[in-house]
Amino acid sequence: MNVAVGVSGGVDSSVAALLLKRAGHDVVGTMMSVWDESLRLPEGAAPKGNACFGRDDDEIEAAENVCEALGVPFRVVDCSAEYSRVVLEYFKDEYLAGRTPNPCVVCNQRMKFGLLPAALEASGVEFDKFATGHYCRVDRAPDGAYLLRKGVDPKKDQSYFLHRLSQEQLSRVMFPLGGMTKGEVRKIAEDAGLPVPLNSESQDFYSGDYADLIPEEPREGTFVDADGNVLGRHQGYWNYTVGQRRGLGVSHTSPLYVVSIDPERNEVLLGEADALEARGLRAADASFIIPPPRREGLEAKIRSASRPVRCSISAMDADSFEIAFEEPVSAVAPGQSCVLYDGDAVVGGGVIERAL
Repeated sequence: MNVAVGVSGGVDSSVAALLLKRAGHDVVGTMMSVWDESLRLPEGAAPKGNACFGRDDDEIEAAENVCEALGVPFRVVDCSAEYSRVVLEYFKDEYLAGRTPNPCVVCNQRMKFGLLPAALEASGVEFDKFATGHYCRVDRAPDGAYLLRKGVDPKKDQSYFLHRLSQEQLSRVMFPLGGMTKGEVRKIAEDAGLPVPLNSESQDFYSGDYADLIPEEPREGTFVDADGNVLGRHQGYWNYTVGQRRGLGVSHTSPLYVVSIDPERNEVLLGEADALEARGLRAADASFIIPPPRREGLEAKIRSASRPVRCSISAMDADSFEIAFEEPVSAVAPGQSCVLYDGDAVVGGGVIERAL
């Protein structure tokens, strides 16, 4: 089988390519270049580090070195223009709307598992499957539908970020690491002598200040409490996100958190921890891998690192849903993804509109 593997020069994607080659597949490594020199960022910005977005020359070289060590061809696909339009514009627009974006979810659906394999195929590279180093699994339901399941390593599971993949996309993907732990992957890389950093971890979206990507001049606004009392001042609501505690610069007798954001008033509402608790949420722009098998007994994650919480679907239509949590959940942030699970299978998710 011909398999295109999305590589980054890191340990996970490199081991995925190695395992597929060892299994007898004809492998080609590929990577999308997303950096556009015409981007106008503040001087000294665009660091790469352990991040997806930034100058990618070093990452391309690292991926090329891995493919050379494996004896497989390597192709770079220039996706910079589309990345700016699809991911960076979305990121900016969401923050300016007072929401907290999830660029990795959008990038995976539309870029890594959308544009990249399509552009690679259009360039003349033929392949049957597209593989990555994500920690998740794909199998088939009795009715033939493709299922996205959590990776077996609970600390590395990345199914949350892939919940918007379609049945067509899932039909063509392979996740060689889904049944493995990070420790096992590092051991394989070390034993094989792969030229990769063995202690590398999953990448952040951007390693610099997020304000670099939001072309807004500082604009003085206010921190307020629930009664409208001014607690302090800030230089732009887009610098904050629901649940944030650090970096507020407001003195108070007890810890304060961002409870909500009002873009029109350039106002950030602060409150104590109990003000962040919610009994449910409403999500829009819903995307389901499989129809919800039932209304009760599901689990929800409201951010990638959050603990799954049992929930029930209280309302639902083609584009949105509401859920009720079995226990209070803190810091439900509009703009983030709410992902629903049935056991270890991803049902689908949506973009959080508000807490209930």
